[in-house]
Amino acid sequence: MPWRYRGAVAVRAFAAVVAGYLLAYASTAFLTVVLPFSRSDRVVAASLLCFAVWCYAAMHAFAAKSAWRALWTLLLAAAALYAVAWAFPGYAARP
Repeated sequence: MPWRYRGAVAVRAFAAVVAGYLLAYASTAFLTVVLPFSRSDRVVAASLLCFAVWCYAAMHAFAAKSAWRALWTLLLAAAALYAVAWAFPGYAARP
């Protein structure tokens, strides 16, 4: 039985570190597209806000009901944010 607990902790740690990083990266790309500032200000603001997103992801990974739920919700959110940023690349180039 201890292997099951250790596996759940390992999946949660993976979700916090790797999936959290992917979510932070995707949120940076998304915020760079949608924030209404000049280009340099959007990049700086999005980069600073990604640290708060990563902290949220780590807290979510250890607060979720199950380890697998923590992992797939973070990956799904990252995929959705990155898909929006990828779908509208012209907006990221606006001044």
